[in-house]
Formats: sequence, C-alpha cells, structure tokens
Amino acid sequence: MLLLRYIEQDDVYKAFRLDEPWDSEHNLKLLPRMPVTYAAPWTKYVDVPPGHTVIKVFVGPGTAFEPGAKLKFTPGDFPDDTSNTLLVVEAGDPVPWSKPEDIPFDPDRPPKLRGLFKDGFRAATADGSGPHLIRHDCDEAALRAAITRNGGEKVPLP
Repeated sequence: MLLLRYIEQDDVYKAFRLDEPWDSEHNLKLLPRMPVTYAAPWTKYVDVPPGHTVIKVFVGPGTAFEPGAKLKFTPGDFPDDTSNTLLVVEAGDPVPWSKPEDIPFDPDRPPKLRGLFKDGFRAATADGSGPHLIRHDCDEAALRAAITRNGGEKVPLP
C-alpha cells in the first residue's frame, strides 16, 4: 500500500483504510482500482484474474524487505550492489493486488518460482532496471545471491 504514493496513485492510497484489514468490506471495494503497475502483461491476462497480481517481494534474512531491518533503500543498504539485487518479482500464484502476500526466503533453500512465462519469471532489481527474465534452470547459488542484498556475493544476475 505504501508504494501507491510513489507510483502516482495517491488517490487510491488515501481511499484505503490502513487501520482495517486488506480484505475489510471497505477495502475490498477498492480492488477494481488496481494500478496498472500491478497488472499482468497484456498477453497474460488470461492467467491472472481481474484485480489480481503476481508482483511480489522476497521477505527474509538479507532481502531488501528483511523484517526489522529498517532500510532506507540507500546504496549503503545494498552492499552487494543495487544492480545485482532483486527487488520485485513477477512470480507465484495470483493474489488480490492489495493482499500483503510476499515470498518467504530461506537462504539455505531458494524458492522455486513459477512465473507467467514457461522459461522463467521476470524481476526488477533495486536500481530500478528490468524486467529481467530469470530462467527456471538458473544456477541456485546465483539466485540466492540475487535475492540477498548483503550476502557478500558480487555476481551478475542469473
């Protein structure tokens, strides 16, 4: 929700009742106002129901959205480099766009992500570049390195 103010969706942000659950009666009425930013590529609308998204973030140790880390998203928060750190991915099962459902990350087991494309999933990095296609058969160590912002690996995206 907090991102809405930064993607020119301040009116939708102000309409949400942040003191209520995402699926409260009031907030559910806002699902049709999903920003185009969260929409599936036009060729994939058939795979994603209206008002749903597959745009998600990783949450876990070392990720850009590490619980309790209080990151300011400055370059210092990304010692592995913003261009090598995944920020958002287009993967997983579709969910209502306002539902706070992230992808849990365990550094010992990178997630197997199903994407909208047969060869992989798309991702954007913390420097804002993308979409990058991350292939399903990519090197697992490279994927783990791309998910973490501070693992000490300086490897290119898988």
